[in-house]
Amino acid sequence: MHLTNSEAVMMLKFPFYARLALTLLAVVLVVFILFIGRNIFIPLVFGLLIGILLFPLSLVFERKLHVGRGVASALSVTLFLSMAGSFIYFMALQIGQFARDIPELKKRFQQIAWEIQKWVAYKFQINTSIQNDYFERSAGDIVQTAARSASEAVFTVIGVVVMFVFVFIFAFFMLYHYKFLMRFVLHLFNVRHREKVHEVVMETKTMINGYVMGLVIEMVIMIVVNSGLLLLLDIRYAILLGVMAAVLNIIPYFGIYVSIVLTMLVTLANNTPGHAMQAGLALFIVHVLDANILMPRIVGSRVKMNPFVTIIAVIIGEAVWGVPGMFLFIPLTGIMKMVCDRVEGLEAWGMLMGVEEAPKPKKKLVLDVSVPGGADNNMVK
Repeated sequence: MHLTNSEAVMMLKFPFYARLALTLLAVVLVVFILFIGRNIFIPLVFGLLIGILLFPLSLVFERKLHVGRGVASALSVTLFLSMAGSFIYFMALQIGQFARDIPELKKRFQQIAWEIQKWVAYKFQINTSIQNDYFERSAGDIVQTAARSASEAVFTVIGVVVMFVFVFIFAFFMLYHYKFLMRFVLHLFNVRHREKVHEVVMETKTMINGYVMGLVIEMVIMIVVNSGLLLLLDIRYAILLGVMAAVLNIIPYFGIYVSIVLTMLVTLANNTPGHAMQAGLALFIVHVLDANILMPRIVGSRVKMNPFVTIIAVIIGEAVWGVPGMFLFIPLTGIMKMVCDRVEGLEAWGMLMGVEEAPKPKKKLVLDVSVPGGADNNMVK
């Protein structure tokens, strides 16, 4: 029987160590390409997530309002942009109010620093002049670093604005050309694999849509709970700190602790240490409830990955794409898990990234044995 080249390659079996080496090499090459092209891939992936999120809305505009696909895509992106702009405007108002109180906060921090100096001088017998000399040298280095950072910050802001423009451009074109993109993905594979590829694409779309919507719902709930709790504790800038904690909570395992530290520092600058401890403890308790109740039900059911793999994805995402990667690499890892679950030879990697499911209890067999005379015997289990 004559075999084609593709069939011969399919029948060729590599030993385990060769398959493992090829798999690891492919992963390293993919990560390297993502790192080199991060300025393109970051807005592209953000645009993909927004496009998938807005896809049902675009279909509603097409089918209910009977408008063209281009108009429906533009309306969907414009609506999302308006909502995002309203949120950014609200945050700008809160930050502006906080900025007006910076001189007062600066005086408070100086007072706290002076009290710490007195405690160090009393406890470790280091007089304040030596401490001042050390702080002046450190302050000089900090000023030089801040000057460099200020000049770099201007270019960073410009880069972020340009990135957001490209994100919404990519989102629009993904909505407008979704049928063409679907055909392209299907034609990358052999005809006999297209049904499985189509299934993976549909499940990926559902997973990403549910994941992003779950994050949005959870973030809104956390904003309300965090801000309300801080307001009850009479914490200054309660709304700003509550929103900041909810937004940073999107980054698993790291964001909440950064927000707790920032909240305690800001509270300490304009209130007592007891209030700072109360604010930090309140956010921690809310985070524990969120991680064990809200997150598993709203978000966790969408991306079924174990915490160890999630932490690794966050760390690798930060190393490859910075802060955006800490968020984006979670759905990307979820997509990779779906692919591994359905590709022959990669099932073990999908199992490694997934969660351990409890075995289902076996049902006992029940036999109904009847006596020919009419009366039934007892049920035999």
